[in-house]
Amino acid sequence: MSTAAEEATGTTAEDRDILAIAREQVLERGVPLDETQILRVMRTSDAALTDLLALAHEVRMKWCGPEVEVEGIVSIKTGGCPEDCHFCSQSGQFTSPVRSVWLNIPELVKAAEQTAATGASEFCIVAAVRGPDERLMTQMREGVKAIKEAVDIEVAASLGMLSQEQVDDLVDMGIHRYNHNLEAARSFFPQVVTTHSWEERWDTCLMVRESGMELCCGCLVGMGETVEQRAELAAQLGELQPDEVPLNFLNPRPGTPFGDLPLMESTEALRTIAAFRLALPRTILRYAGGRELTLGDLGTRDGLLGGINAVIVGNYLTTLGRDPKEDLALLDDLKMPIKALSSSL
Repeated sequence: MSTAAEEATGTTAEDRDILAIAREQVLERGVPLDETQILRVMRTSDAALTDLLALAHEVRMKWCGPEVEVEGIVSIKTGGCPEDCHFCSQSGQFTSPVRSVWLNIPELVKAAEQTAATGASEFCIVAAVRGPDERLMTQMREGVKAIKEAVDIEVAASLGMLSQEQVDDLVDMGIHRYNHNLEAARSFFPQVVTTHSWEERWDTCLMVRESGMELCCGCLVGMGETVEQRAELAAQLGELQPDEVPLNFLNPRPGTPFGDLPLMESTEALRTIAAFRLALPRTILRYAGGRELTLGDLGTRDGLLGGINAVIVGNYLTTLGRDPKEDLALLDDLKMPIKALSSSL
């Protein structure tokens, strides 16, 4: 039989139990949930979602503060990637309509200046490659130098898997943060990528973390993984302890193996946001690709009040995002200050 509380709120005893555990363990003591606990959060009912998001927001405010970090990204080399990541339209192995394009240095500097003008504190240079060759590393050296001479903004990079020598070179260039996503849980990864291993990604992340650069290591959810694998992924990210986790939601791209998968349900996406916050209480949790389709305007607001504390503004690598003015207006409406507002404003 249901209890009076269940009849009044729709929540279950299991919902209330794991929320109470998370409140004491994560909010009060700052101790992340373990994989078993994360899975319990992932399985909470829709009736408990409002309370779950509110708790995740409290955790974010206590352990990260009210500021929101805003970032713009640009691809220095788009398309023609040799890897077969099944979600990605930049793979040269699929029939998706993205073809190889390189940006020159003036274009990079212009993109950095435009990013700074939105108030963003960071500009990330991305390349669709397995790992950087000497041509790309040379262009990075020249590009980062030109950006730093032209605009006051932190420069981050995402260039695929690295050698130790390349890690050291990026540190010398002044790259302050490196992005290399795990993408999926170890157990699910072979169903997403076959041309390299999860362990190769993990090893690059470890080298970056040990170099002194900040580690940005994100993921993509909604690719057909089970809820157990989603909890596994959150726990593995917690073990890695990245400075930032970009949370992407699958935006199925035509011509890719995942092109016909359905969009993730918005309630499931919000529950995932909250669960990741409870697994990573001190980490920058960034809205990334797919949020516009998966969550819409109302869901985007709910996520910012449910654990998110960073946003990519503008367009993504091969998909359109929201107008940066809309995101900035939403942050202003929510009274969320932007971290390290650029002096260009």
